[in-house]
Amino acid sequence: MDLNRRHLIGASTAGLAGALVMPAESSPAAPLISTLGRDAAHYGVRPGSSENQTLMLQRAIDEAARAQVPLALPPGVYRMGMLRLPSGAQIVGVRGATRLVFDGGACMLSGDGASGIGLTNISLDGRAVALPPRRGLIHCIDARDIRVIDCEIMDSGGNAIWLENATGAISGNIINNSAGTAIVSFDAQGLLVSQNRIFGTNDNGIEILRTTIGDDGTQVLDNRIENIKAGPGGSGQHGNAINAFRAGNVIIRGNRIRNCDYSAVRGNSASNIQVIGNTVSDVREVALYSEFSFEGALIASNVVDGAAVGISVCNFNEGGRLATVYGNIIRNLLPKRPVATAPDDDAGIGIYVEADASVSGNVIENAPSFGIVAGWGKYLRDVALSGNVIRKAYVGIGVSVTPGAGTALINNNVISETARGAVVGLDHAHPVTADLTGDGAQRFPHLVIGANAVR
Repeated sequence: MDLNRRHLIGASTAGLAGALVMPAESSPAAPLISTLGRDAAHYGVRPGSSENQTLMLQRAIDEAARAQVPLALPPGVYRMGMLRLPSGAQIVGVRGATRLVFDGGACMLSGDGASGIGLTNISLDGRAVALPPRRGLIHCIDARDIRVIDCEIMDSGGNAIWLENATGAISGNIINNSAGTAIVSFDAQGLLVSQNRIFGTNDNGIEILRTTIGDDGTQVLDNRIENIKAGPGGSGQHGNAINAFRAGNVIIRGNRIRNCDYSAVRGNSASNIQVIGNTVSDVREVALYSEFSFEGALIASNVVDGAAVGISVCNFNEGGRLATVYGNIIRNLLPKRPVATAPDDDAGIGIYVEADASVSGNVIENAPSFGIVAGWGKYLRDVALSGNVIRKAYVGIGVSVTPGAGTALINNNVISETARGAVVGLDHAHPVTADLTGDGAQRFPHLVIGANAVR
């Protein structure tokens, strides 16, 4: 028998075709829902019912958690009050089709003291029902391994998500129209906030906070945050896309931020903060801020197009020090800050630094006041400005010459189209010298002004 390659292929194809048309001997497959977990309908939960289903939903959640299986919510609308999530509760819906509608209460989903909670592919509609202070539609305190993934949270009457002393991940969610802040975390123990889309809040976009200064380590990565209003007012506490307060070792990277009443990223007393590779446009105050009693800030490779101040690393008087500001593009700065800020706050500045800082490789264009400012009165120490390109500024670089100011090195910068001068001495915000790249720098022994290209 000639068993050549063609015969083998033909025989194999025929055998496969026969297998495909043979009738199945096993029983029909079980519904997919059984492989995913428990169907909420087994507990009397009815999608689309006009009745409040809190009791049935709570029973279904508790039973599924005890069995250590997910609870599957089919497409439809479910009216409910507050539900408690025990450890191990996993609720899975159909993206864009499973919708929980809030009838009122302290929150929608509470996971206090729980671990291993998961919410996936669920829409939460807060209906703008007012929440008590320090609450969120999703509310978890002392919780471990909390995961809110690919959900939609809309119309919260307060905060959308509130976490305290929690670990886990908040990723891939859409959060729209919150009366408070979209995501609040106090005293995180290891948290990832990534790839969320946050549109329209009345306070802040994301808050990473601690009750006292300490290590936090939350990562805020690749989120899109837009239309953030400072609804409660204030002079910068509200209206920020991302706010890190007292939280050390926080990484804020790759976020797209647009249209904020105040800052895109505001680090307050947040040591070792990293602000890297963010794209910012149309913010009304300081775009990227590291302020008050921090030690260590890395601000690199960001793009800022439209802000009152591009980058500010300040408050040496409060202990704020130690920074690298590198490789940023900053342009189209505004001549004024928002109305509620202090009347003497400056604007139209590309980069502002005070102490123990290196500022290099940045490109700054269209600054109505200063491209770079080093120091505020006597609050200047060990600042190096090198390799920067500054175009179209009133003053290219302003440096403090007030008695008591510390050392500043200004070298190898390219400075062009500066009406008042390339490098000018300042008494606080006021220019008090001629252009020091031409003559007069020798009067200030704390300044080292090297070979800058001035045009």
